[in-house]
Parts: sequence; structure tokens; C-alpha cells
Amino acid sequence: MSIEATFSMLSLAEPLPSGSVEVKSLVFKPKTPKSQTPVPIIVVAKKDTKTASKLIAQEANAKDPRLARDELTTQFFGCPARKFTIALLSAKHKDTVKVLLDSTISDDEATEYVISNEEGRLVLTGKQLVGFLSTFTPKVVDFSKAPEAKKAPAGGKSQSNKVTKKAKKISSALEDAKLIGVTVDKNKDFPGWYQQILTKGEMLDYYNVSGCYILRPGSYTIWEQIQSWFDAEIKKDNVRNAYFPMFVSSSVLNKEKDHVEGFAPEVAWVTRAGSSDLDEPIAIRPTSETVMYPYFAKWIRSHRDLPLKLNQWNSVVRWEFKHPQPFLRTREFLWQEGHTAHLTAQEAEDEVLRILDLYEKIFNDLLALPIVKGKKTEKEKFAGGFYTTTCEGYIPTTGRGIQCATSHNLGQNFSKMFNISVENPAGSDKPKLFVHQTSWGISTRVIGVMVMVHSDNKGLVIPPRVAQFQTVIIPVGLTTKTSKDVEEKVFDTCKKLEARLKSDGIRVATDYEQYYSPGWKFAQWELKGVPVRLEVGPKDVANESVLAVRRDTGAKSSIKLAEIDKKLPELFDEIHNSLYKKAKDTFDAHRVVVHTWKEFVHNLNQKNIVVAPWCGRMECEEDIKKESATTDSGEEFVVDEKAPSMGAKSLCIPFKQPKLEAGEKCVKCGQPAVNFTMFGRSY
Repeated sequence: MSIEATFSMLSLAEPLPSGSVEVKSLVFKPKTPKSQTPVPIIVVAKKDTKTASKLIAQEANAKDPRLARDELTTQFFGCPARKFTIALLSAKHKDTVKVLLDSTISDDEATEYVISNEEGRLVLTGKQLVGFLSTFTPKVVDFSKAPEAKKAPAGGKSQSNKVTKKAKKISSALEDAKLIGVTVDKNKDFPGWYQQILTKGEMLDYYNVSGCYILRPGSYTIWEQIQSWFDAEIKKDNVRNAYFPMFVSSSVLNKEKDHVEGFAPEVAWVTRAGSSDLDEPIAIRPTSETVMYPYFAKWIRSHRDLPLKLNQWNSVVRWEFKHPQPFLRTREFLWQEGHTAHLTAQEAEDEVLRILDLYEKIFNDLLALPIVKGKKTEKEKFAGGFYTTTCEGYIPTTGRGIQCATSHNLGQNFSKMFNISVENPAGSDKPKLFVHQTSWGISTRVIGVMVMVHSDNKGLVIPPRVAQFQTVIIPVGLTTKTSKDVEEKVFDTCKKLEARLKSDGIRVATDYEQYYSPGWKFAQWELKGVPVRLEVGPKDVANESVLAVRRDTGAKSSIKLAEIDKKLPELFDEIHNSLYKKAKDTFDAHRVVVHTWKEFVHNLNQKNIVVAPWCGRMECEEDIKKESATTDSGEEFVVDEKAPSMGAKSLCIPFKQPKLEAGEKCVKCGQPAVNFTMFGRSY
């Protein structure tokens, strides 16, 4: 029976049919060399069947299988692990997966089996189930024959038994926690923690194209707040918004050699339309310099047309990488890109620094993030540009630096390439002048930086100035013994408070759900990172007050309703300042000035960013990256070129420089130092 024919018989069933048996569909990932693609193992068994990993390894001829994470299931099946069912298997998976089938299912063709996920139920008989899976040549496994655990030694209870009982207790606690909260420790499993708080905190969801993500309202609102503030600021500088097409012809993209070489590995190309090949491949913009500048040349005819300042809010696509990470490294991302043209070099330089200062305000004043402003080295500058300035951040848990925003001085390179020139104001007998250009951008990457820095094991911690909801109102203290009159007064107070705060411009939610306990609601809203929780109970109504609870510290304070309009914004500012101070103190403590190579490597391995005297030579910069990819003992890290850097790369030459003493030598090669440069492992 074909897959298509089999699934035409499947139906959504509600409620659970009488006499039916629930079936689980589990995906396991075997341990596989990095150079090879893993072959997922699909285990189809009755819900109460114990599926021992040792037996799975034995039957699938696989090494150390573990339950797959969302990254693998998204790559193969287009869904997070919790949503996987065999209904997602298709003909294309025939030779790319292994299937193990519970023998008690294959032996019982008449029973109805129910396969569920959070979106519904599929019901089919044992015969239908086996018939469908036959396409994938399943191996029938008797899971009752799993290897037995070692018996305790004679003479009493073993220590291992105690450990096992303790492990079971912990495991059970984690299973319960999965329902509402984060189940991994930020400091022990940072990637797993990051993935959980983004999905459980409702910031994003995984899309069925690897490296692409759905921004849910929780994260998109943050982007809107950044967008609103920055858009207003650049308009004060006479920057105007425009929109250019996302497609660029190969002939135009290839016009600037250094520029296209810098982006070539990441460019996605459209080569077909329907069943026909295109005469010329069309690129999807990785950035818009080559898209916009032919039209700058068309529109700029005189020095009176200058300066020309345009910005666009759009998405770009950068494709070539193997390690996607939500917000930080994605195939498509949202950003703004500004492009300006000026008559003089000084005007362009002023614009570069003016925009960089605005970016600093976004980090400091909106996201409560400290950054270091500086200039990129020649090796790290924007491809085809004159020089690049940057805002560099720091992720304490991993000890890595991260580029947060950049503002580029393009000089006259692109204007000469695209002939963007004007008549010389000094006279028509003078040669034409090529304009001086800038480009600058900030992207949704900053949301990931904010989450990584501020959030904790309870979930997201979001600064109030960008949060989707700055506060949530929760009725409390209501029991079966509470009179209807008192209950109505509590709900009425909540409704009036919500309306009042909204009229003040505060983004507020109210949780009237009565099925869940207040404690459960507290955990849910903490997981989502809402900065302040306002609790309203019968006693609060009687006292004409509310109890305010901070998400970042858990501190509680009573606020009179008459003062809420003043006190709540003040509390938001306190939270913002506290988050910023905590993050800045941490960054400052982990930014260390060093003078010797031994200090350099040691501090790098202590999760620090190092500021060191440097000669400025590109060859030395390469040596630093290569030779710093070691432990203190000299052991080399396993290096994957596409993974976050294990060696230290130059982050920037900070504008605020330590004093460079006479005779100061480069930290690596010993040649005369020309500046202090900030190095670190980075994303």
C-alpha cells in the first residue's frame, strides 16, 4: 500500500476511541562523526513500553543514541521534536531514516492505535500502521528483552541503588518541569537552555527550512520598539526611508570585486522560474550596496543633491553556514540598512560616528546592554569599505564577544565603481568629485544578545522599555470560600487598573484564567520575561493597593493605586538600570588588559575578553587566532571553521585606549605595538 493511499485513511479523532491504544513516536540521534550526516532512528512503540537506549543502539546498529533535539527534527521533518509523529514521514525519508517497531504492535493487526501530538490525533489499525511503515523497512523489536540493570551486591542496598532512586526523582522533577518551565541549567547546557527559553517563552518557533525561524509577537514587539525609536532619531538627521527590490543581477553584484568576494559564499541564487532556467542567475540580496548605488548615480547630478540619506527596513538572506543559531546566525534576518552620500570626507566620517552613537543608545537605553565602541581591523572591516566602526558586546556564560552593530565609512570606492559623481563646486573647469559614502546596519541579532545576557533559569528577562508586556495583572487570593461580591470587586479592580495603565501608554496584560492557580500563572509569566507582576487580591482591594513583583530580582513592594501612574514607570527605570549595571559590571570584570602571550591565552580560557598591545599586521592577527585555539596546557581545541571561533579574533580597536607606553611590544610577535586591540572568542 502506498504512503498516499495509507494516509488517505487517517482521520483526526476526538475523543480517544474506546479500546484503542496510544502509541509514541520517538526520534533518536546516534552519535555520528561531524563530517557525516546522522541517520535518525524512529522508534514506534506503545506508550507504556520502555524503550531502552542500549537496546535501540543494538537493534539499529548505532552508537550512543539520544533523544533528538529540535535542530535535528526540524532539519529532517520540519518540526520541533515535540510535534513529531510518523504522519510526517514521506517517501523522501525511505533511505534516510531507520525505523524500529514494537513487536507487540506488529503482532496485533486488529487493535486501533492512536498517534498524538499537540495538534491532534491520528487513528489507524495495527494492519494500517504496519502497512504504512513497511515503506521504510522497519525492524521489529521485542523491547521486553532490554538488557537488565546490574544487580546490587549481596549484603545490603548498594550505593548505586541510592543514586538510581535519586536520579529517578530528579528525572521525574524535570519531566514535570517540562510542562511549564526551563528544564536545563544556563551554565551547564547553554545551547539547550537558549533553545528552551526562546520556544517556551514564546519568542520564536522553528520553521521547516533549516536556519529560518518564525518571530512570534514576543520578539517582534522588541524589534518594533527598536524600529520606532531608531526611525524617529534618524529622521531628525534627515534620513528618509525607501525600499529597493530584494533581487540583484549577477552582473551588478560582481561589479565590486572585494565586496562580492566577501559575501560570495553566503549568496543565495535564483536560477529557475517554473520549469525554465533563467538567462542570468539572480541573487537575493545579502546587503544592498550594489542594489542601490546604480540609482544613487542616476539621482545625484549636482552637489546640491547632497547629502543623500536613505534607509530601508527589510530582510536579507545569507545562506552558507552549517550551524544556525536563533537570532545570532540565521539564513534570513530582519535589519535596517542606511546608505548615505556626502560631498566631503569629513561629512561622511561625522555621519558614521553619529549613527554609531545612536546604536550605542539602543543597547544602553533600550536593551540595557553595555557595549564597547571601536574600529575594526583591516582584516575584519566590511568588504570593499574604507573602514568599519562597531559596537561589540559580550556573552558572559560562554565568554564570547559578539558584533552587535556596525557603521561603515565606504570612502569613494563604491562611488568610483558606480560613477556617483558631481560637478565640482569650485568651478566647471575643475574635475568631477566622487561622493563619499557610508552604510550602517543593526539587525534582530541584538534580540538574541539581550536574551543571552539577561535571562536566567526561570526563563526570559526582558528590559521594560522593549518588552511586549511591561506588566501583567494577576488576580490572587480567590478560593471556593470567596464570596461572589468580593470576587467581582477583585476582577473589577483588575479591569479598571488595566484600562488606566493602557491609557498611560503602558503595555499591559491581565490573566483572568481561572483554571490555573496563581502560582502556575506566576511561573508562566516569569518564563515570558514580563518585567513586573501586579498581584490584586481581596486585601489589596480593601487597601486600595497592588503588590508589585520584579521579574529580575523577585523583590516585592506594595503600591497604592492612587500612585500607580507615577510609581510603576519609576519601577521600570529601576529595573532597566539594575539590568544594565549588572551586565556592565560583568563585562568590565571580564575585559582584561594583558601584556604577555601567556596572560593572553590564560585569560581567554577564563572566559575573558582581552585587550592587548598589537602591531597591527594582518599576518600576526592570523597567528593570534590560530595559536590561541588551545587550552592553557597547550592542547588544541577541535576546530570547525563554520562553528563559533575557538581561536581569538580581533573584535575591535577600542576608541577608549589604555595608555600605550613607549617601547610597548606586540603581545604575540614582539614587534612595536601601534595600539591596544580587543580580542576574544566570538560568535
